[in-house]
Amino acid sequence: MDKNYFKQSIRKIPDFPQKGIVFLDLTTAFKDPKCLRFISDSLVDLYKDKGITKVLGIESRGFIAGASLAEKLDAGFVPIRKKGKLPADSYEVSYDLEYGSACIEIHKDAIGKDDVVLIHDDLLATGGTMQAAIELVKMFHVEQIYVNFLVELDFLNGRTHLPADVKIDSLIHF
Repeated sequence: MDKNYFKQSIRKIPDFPQKGIVFLDLTTAFKDPKCLRFISDSLVDLYKDKGITKVLGIESRGFIAGASLAEKLDAGFVPIRKKGKLPADSYEVSYDLEYGSACIEIHKDAIGKDDVVLIHDDLLATGGTMQAAIELVKMFHVEQIYVNFLVELDFLNGRTHLPADVKIDSLIHF
């Protein structure tokens, strides 16, 4: 199992969710146990020595590998959810997507200032969602923020919209 196998396992769906966008569907990779093992092993190797205390997964595909990674790193898992999905007091940030706008939230008691945080999502496109997630996490004044994606769409330059003080890793690039 290698990066090429993982990359080839991702289904490409043209004109979804709207005309002109080619959606990369990672569910075809998630259903393959070899790909899941590659994802898990690769992420653990990247972060096992970073002192991560909380892994934050962005709704919804960030939950898939994020929770497993948290368990393997002996860290807590915290969901970053779409507006209106969290039951307790939360912080929220609105942002623009490549095809609309959205708002995400995190519970106000989810992390502390001494935490070392890894924010995980499946894909980096234009960077709007992750930029909002980083803004949420910075409200907690944490020790360190790491960011991880399974896939990065290099041609959209999403990485350039993220803060320079955040370490960013992506498993594969398109």
